[in-house]
Amino acid sequence: MQRPQLYHELENIHNELLKMGSMVEEAILHSIQSLKNKDIELAEKVINSDSKINKMEAIIDDKCIKFIARQHPLAGDLRKIMVISKMITDLERIGDHCEQIAKYTIKLKDQKYIKELIDIPKIADLVSKMVTRSLDAFVKMDADLARTIWKTDDEIDHMYKAIYNELLEIMEEDKTKIFQCVTFLFITAHLERIADYATNICEKTVYTCEGDYNMDLED
Repeated sequence: MQRPQLYHELENIHNELLKMGSMVEEAILHSIQSLKNKDIELAEKVINSDSKINKMEAIIDDKCIKFIARQHPLAGDLRKIMVISKMITDLERIGDHCEQIAKYTIKLKDQKYIKELIDIPKIADLVSKMVTRSLDAFVKMDADLARTIWKTDDEIDHMYKAIYNELLEIMEEDKTKIFQCVTFLFITAHLERIADYATNICEKTVYTCEGDYNMDLED
C-alpha cells in the first residue's frame, strides 16, 4: 500500500540531511582556507557556523523522532530513518573538528609559518572529497561506492603518518618551532578524525542498503 505522507516526510528529512552535509563540507573547506591564507575573518565564520550545524542536528533529530511516532515505518524505511538519526551525529562532530581547526588558525595569526602549507591542504582536500562522496553514496544508496570511499581512509592515514614524522623531525632540529609543529599536528589529527567519521557514513550506507555492516570489497 502506498503511503504518500510517509514518503513526503522521509524526503523532507533526506533534504535536510543534505543541507546539513553542505554546511559541513563548506566548514571543512573554509577552515583549511582560513589556515592557509591566515584569514581570521573566515576562521571566525567557521567558528560561528558550528552553532548552525548543531541546530540542524537538533532539527533533523526531532523530525526523525516525530516521523517514527507518526508513520510507524517498517523494514527499509525504518532502517533508513534510524541511520539518518545517527549520521547527523557524525556530521555534527565533523563540524566540531572544523571549529577547532579555525581556533588554531586564530592562535597562529601572528606567526610566520615554519614552511609553506602544502601537505595539510592536500589531506584536507582528500578528506573533504571523502565526506562529499560518502554523502553521495548514501543519496544514491550505492553500497559498492560506499565501500570504495571507505578504503580512501587508508590513504589518509598514510598521509597523516608522513606529516607527523616530518613535523617530529622539525621539532627535534629546532626547539623554537615546537609550538607551531604541535599545532599543525593537532590540525592534521582533526582532519584524520573527520575522515573516520566519513567512513562511519559509508558503513551506515552499506547497512541501509544491505542490512549488515560487511565492508569487504568484492573481487
